[in-house]
This record gives sequence, structure tokens and C-alpha cells, in this order.
Amino acid sequence: MTSHPNPSGTAQTDTRFQRFRAGVRRLYYGMTPGAQRWRLALLTFDIVTITYFVISSMLDPNRSNHIADYLIATVLTADYLLRLAAAHRPVRAAFEFTAVTDLVVILSLLASAFIENLAFLRVVRMLRLLRSYHLLKELRDASAFFRRNEEIIQSAINLVVFVFVVTAIVYVAEAHRNPEINTYLDALYYTVTTLTTTGFGDITMTDSFGRFLTVVIMIFGVGLFLRLVQTIFRPQKINYTCPDCGLSRHDPDAVHCKHCGRTIHIPTEGE
Repeated sequence: MTSHPNPSGTAQTDTRFQRFRAGVRRLYYGMTPGAQRWRLALLTFDIVTITYFVISSMLDPNRSNHIADYLIATVLTADYLLRLAAAHRPVRAAFEFTAVTDLVVILSLLASAFIENLAFLRVVRMLRLLRSYHLLKELRDASAFFRRNEEIIQSAINLVVFVFVVTAIVYVAEAHRNPEINTYLDALYYTVTTLTTTGFGDITMTDSFGRFLTVVIMIFGVGLFLRLVQTIFRPQKINYTCPDCGLSRHDPDAVHCKHCGRTIHIPTEGE
């Protein structure tokens, strides 16, 4: 007796899957209280995870809490798969930069049981810092404080990402070459003293590549570092509401409103 495929069963399966994707989209993009609580929970988890990776990177690189790694990997994997299911083009979404970095971090967490030296893996996990850019929209929607100080917070995030990425490069490049850089904290210390042009001299580069890396940091990094610090303490725009048109953000040295041309009097420090 010849068996025939059941088209109704296939259709029901497709319908259930489409309903599932629609429900996931509501969780990630909807404005219901349940969806907002879901995204707030993910936001809290991201902040805790990033903090854990930053702190653990400074500890003994050959020691790892496998249980914590596996729990984080499980949650990240579930979130990764749900985001792909919620995407209108899952294949395209899988190749987005944040999705790729999440996948790399997940693999590094799962590999902790098979690779003894976790120094490089913990540096790879610093890619999770790049996830912070994905959090900005959620923070903008959830927090009035963030909306008021968004420029300063974004500059602070850029500064943290920049410092830790440069530190990761220094650590990976010099941990096995330079006897003065034994931990991630040593690399962070060297990076910050170089970027701030302090240069105590207690940690120096002894090989050609390390010296070349230091030159690159000093040429490109110092200017960017100082610029990011400046934007934190002195934002590029000043909040001042124009009496005529209501434009609320102006250049610090503006004497006329860019929107309507009215003369405005922004309090300044004379710089």
C-alpha cells in the first residue's frame, strides 16, 4: 500500500511555526507590558554578563567557573535562536555583526571544558562589550535618565569598548612574549598608561611587534581616547531651548539658532 504525504499536517506545522515566530516578534519588538518586561530582563542579563566577563578577564586566566560559563552559554544560545526566529530574514540576521560576535562568545564559553588555557578565550568574550550598542535602543525607551544623558552615556560606552578592545589586542600579542605582561590586568594597566601619555615605564615592550603596536596606540589611540574623554565631560551639544522655534540642542559656541536664526544667549565658560 502506497503512503502519501499529508499536506494538511505540513500546513498545520507551518502555521504553528508562524504563530511561534509572531509571538517571538511581539516579545522582542512589541510594546505590551509583557514584552517590555522581557526586554528589561534581557537588558539586565546583558549588563550582568558584560560585568562578569570584564571582571573574570582580570582574574587567573587558567581558572574558570564552568557552571557559570555553561549557564551563560545556555541563555545566550536561547536568545540567539529566538532573535533569529524573530527576524524577517533569519539567514541575513545570522550574518549581522552582533549575531556573529554572540556566536563566537557562545562557542568560547562551551570550549572552556576542552581548552586548558583560557587566556585567549576570555579576551574573545570581551566581544560581548560590542553588544552594548544593541542595548542603547532599549535603554532609550525604558529610561528617562538615559534619554537626558544619552550622549554622555554613549561616549562612556565607546570609551570602555575602545579601552578593553585595545587591551585585548595588547594581551593576546604580548602575554607569551613579554614577561612584564602576565595577566589581563597588566595589559589594561599598560594600555591606560599609554593612552593617557603617563608612561611610568615599569612595563615596556621588548620585542619589535610590541613596540610597533605601542606606536600605533600612541598615534591613533591617544587622540581618540582624549576625544572620547572630552565628549563625556564636555558634550558636543548644549541643551538650550530656543524661545522662538523650540530647538533644544545647539553647538556650545552658537550665537544664533540654526533652525530659525534667532540670537540666543547660551551660558558658557568663555572657552
